[in-house]
Amino acid sequence: MRLTYSTRRLVGSLAVVAALAASTGLAVAAAAPSAPADRSAPGANKTASAGPGDVVSAEPFTAYADPGKVTTLPAKAWKVHYRSTSATGGAIEVSGALLVPTAAWDGDGPRPVIGYSVGTHGMGDQCAPSNYLADGRENEAGVMRTLLQSGWAVAVTDYQNLGTPGTHTYAVGRAEGHAVLDMVRAATKVDGAGLATDAPVGLWGYSQGGQSTAWGAQLAASYAPELRVKGAAPGGVPADLPRIRDFVDGGPFSGLVLMAGVGYDAAYPELNLDSYLTAAGKAAVADIKDDCVAEATSKYAFRRIADYTTTDPTRTEAWKARFNANRLGGAAKPSAPVYLYHGLADELVPYDQAAQLRKEWCGNGADVEWTTYPGEHVTAYIEAVPLAVEWMRGRFAGQDAPNNCSLP
Repeated sequence: MRLTYSTRRLVGSLAVVAALAASTGLAVAAAAPSAPADRSAPGANKTASAGPGDVVSAEPFTAYADPGKVTTLPAKAWKVHYRSTSATGGAIEVSGALLVPTAAWDGDGPRPVIGYSVGTHGMGDQCAPSNYLADGRENEAGVMRTLLQSGWAVAVTDYQNLGTPGTHTYAVGRAEGHAVLDMVRAATKVDGAGLATDAPVGLWGYSQGGQSTAWGAQLAASYAPELRVKGAAPGGVPADLPRIRDFVDGGPFSGLVLMAGVGYDAAYPELNLDSYLTAAGKAAVADIKDDCVAEATSKYAFRRIADYTTTDPTRTEAWKARFNANRLGGAAKPSAPVYLYHGLADELVPYDQAAQLRKEWCGNGADVEWTTYPGEHVTAYIEAVPLAVEWMRGRFAGQDAPNNCSLP
């Protein structure tokens, strides 16, 4: 169902949408930076002895809003390396970017922190959002600017092994949820950032970022109970990977299926993807590990899993068990209110599995405001941003969260 808004609010929202569209160049594919990022990580020894969310290193940098490096985001920025937890419970180091508005916070209480998860950027380290921000090529910079202009700090996770050594665990929801929650924890520990450990927290993300945000919302109460999560706004959520596999395989975005296979194999080495691959499959896997999403989707469009494998590994019991462990919903629910949204014409992440997530969360007693948009994957996000910002503003203001779970 689509919620009704006043004409005044809708006109204002459309103005923000137009500005976002112009400033972000938002698209599924993000351009690669002009030079590869440094793949090194500051210190494995420090990571091993740290607790989840502890800072390994934090270095100031300039966050640019355009590739010509003419415009900067209105924020002080740090490249942060911090301790997080893998999908299997191991201690890992993750990188990210912390953006704190240059304008003083004039609201009640401590400045809020947004745990921000980006949409699919790719597999290569150069694709990490912290590297894109330093290079002026982050296609979600316009959204980040809007959040910063609201006075909120923005803590952006790079996810596991995107910008740090190792293969990115793409689409592995549990690892993503840990990464964004620990990025928020780390943000409050960065010297000079001025963020309180009891700051109100919001979680935000779309597409892969929607998966990460939804997992962060589901895991927050058990994994990071000290965080004061006031709300989560996940959109375009890949909640059920096998459903998405069947929807995308052989189509224009089939490169994402290959990326997910590589990501799950990296998170769960016992899946042994290599043992199922043909020679062509092994070459494709080796190649895609260094690709950003524009390259991956263009090179591997209209391919099928069968083009790379002797047997489809994703239908074996071992793979199905790992997919099921990373399926959102089920018996779980977020502990904080959620603004969950999806495009009715989404050609990348099927609408039906997001609607099923809403049904399961509502059935488990979660506070969910569910909104649909008429657009496809990208335009739905552009349309949703101003309304999601206002929803998040209400959560930080302590207003009662809307809940339309009673509607069909």
